[in-house]
Amino acid sequence: MKFYGYFRSSAAFRVRIAMNLKGIKPELAFIHLRRQDQTSPAYTKVNPQQLVPALVLDDGTTFGQSLAILEYLEETHPEPPILPRDPAGRARVRSLAMIVACEIHPIQNLRVLNYLGTAYGQGDSGKQAWARHWIDVGFTAYEASVAGDPHTGRFSHGDSPTLADMALVPQVFNAQRFGNDLSKFPTIQRIFAACMALPAFDLAQPSKQPDAEP
Repeated sequence: MKFYGYFRSSAAFRVRIAMNLKGIKPELAFIHLRRQDQTSPAYTKVNPQQLVPALVLDDGTTFGQSLAILEYLEETHPEPPILPRDPAGRARVRSLAMIVACEIHPIQNLRVLNYLGTAYGQGDSGKQAWARHWIDVGFTAYEASVAGDPHTGRFSHGDSPTLADMALVPQVFNAQRFGNDLSKFPTIQRIFAACMALPAFDLAQPSKQPDAEP
């Protein structure tokens, strides 16, 4: 399989974590989002959304969307599992992951911030304030969902990392980059520290990717 990503992409980061956990080593291709590689005709054929990540299987089957890719990896490489065995547990993990992947990340990613600049005249300070606001809103919900919940363990759900943690950790990196005050989210901070102690998470972080830049 071939995996298209960008070192700073939160969505690609999620998938890198899962691949590391499951011992999957795809061929890598790098799409530089700030140079607009994603808009090239060649990559648009791979992913018409012009987003990363994208996964191309050996038979040519191609799909994007990190959560779909994570579900595919779980179904085809089930060990170690990143979703609980019980239906309620799987629903809880997916719900937590979607707080990040559906409610936070889409409205503070690069193309939205760029549009705030071009369409509404926002400079860097305005863009960063926008991002911080929506991260705070989402993290407030995530914190309330995991703090004190009996299903929360060392990680967001239980004592093994799940898809929820793979969504959360890259968003914490974004929050640090935008200057959010994470002291308001002690459970998120604790889970983040537990995740980053694992090689699969640490080796997936942006600064350790072959295409990393300052």
